Amino acid sequence: MLWIKAFHIIFMVTWFAGLFYLPRLFVYHAQCEDAAGNARFKIMERKLFWGIMTPGALLTIGLGVWLWLGYGFSGKWLMWKLMLVLALLVYHAWCLVALRAFRDDRNRRGHKYYRVMNELPVFALVGIVLLVVLKPGA
Repeated sequence: MLWIKAFHIIFMVTWFAGLFYLPRLFVYHAQCEDAAGNARFKIMERKLFWGIMTPGALLTIGLGVWLWLGYGFSGKWLMWKLMLVLALLVYHAWCLVALRAFRDDRNRRGHKYYRVMNELPVFALVGIVLLVVLKPGA
């Protein structure tokens, strides 16, 4: 099971790399004013979302379920962690909506909006790590 735990952590890091970087690309894309840059950002965003973020999310969740079934974790800390993971899935879906808006040249939001949105996964990461390490209410 330690191998499963290790790969769960590896793919969680992969998922978070995308969750942190894609909205940062949206910041720069929202500031972009030339066609070549616009096309380049669309490619980068698509590859990051479908090639790194989404596989990372699926593998993180799949391996997390495997760990849950294997170890039989329970307690309030786990419920809070699962709520934060659910919030991350909603954020992941928000990224897809933004990705499609940029892809279709329908984005109407400015770079400041994306700068704020870029910070949200930090709170989930801190919360999840603290819950897993400290296991309050276990």
